[in-house]
Amino acid sequence: MHSMKKPLIVVNFKTYAESTGEKAVKIAKYCEEVSRDHGVSIVAVPQIPDIFRVASSVKIPVFAQHIDGVGAGSFTGHITAECIREAGARGTLINHSERRLLLSDIDSAVRTAKKAGLTTIVCTNNIAVTSAAAALSPDFVAIEPPELIGSGIPVSKADPEIVRGSVASVKKIDPEVKILCGAGISKGEDVVAALELGTAGVLLASGVIKAKDPMAALLDLVGKI
Repeated sequence: MHSMKKPLIVVNFKTYAESTGEKAVKIAKYCEEVSRDHGVSIVAVPQIPDIFRVASSVKIPVFAQHIDGVGAGSFTGHITAECIREAGARGTLINHSERRLLLSDIDSAVRTAKKAGLTTIVCTNNIAVTSAAAALSPDFVAIEPPELIGSGIPVSKADPEIVRGSVASVKKIDPEVKILCGAGISKGEDVVAALELGTAGVLLASGVIKAKDPMAALLDLVGKI
């Protein structure tokens, strides 16, 4: 994943009706078309039951929204790294603000994901948590203040210092860890602002999934790069 072109745009499908089942495949195909035509790396993050159908339909990377730090065995209801990899996923979100984990659980999830060969994006909500996450050496951390998620107000504008501070703290702890900027991202100017703050790209959801025209929203995202 580190070899992917910058910027990286990660589209979280959440559990929106607009991105469930066959609609997930449709949006993933939009992501693939824009990625191909504009030379931008785009990752689709559907619900876990949709991973196989989406990954079977597109060539862009497909990630899971969550994994548990457990292996094969007596763990009914848990989601294992090996299982989502077998389904076609190439990476996973960990600790999204809507699926929070304890630090010990984040650590075990990152470890099991790495063992399965998955790329890891650990979501964080402030500089302190970002620093703690960076110490676990995921591939990416995504800084997302929860109050801005889905607000349409990008963190790069509302609180640029949290992004700058996160970039600086991660560089001190593990320079190999890349930063993504999330929360409120919806326009191309938001992507540009995030890149100017030192990040490798953005993580967003409703800006694309809930848009009246998801393809137009994707084209706008890449239009100012």
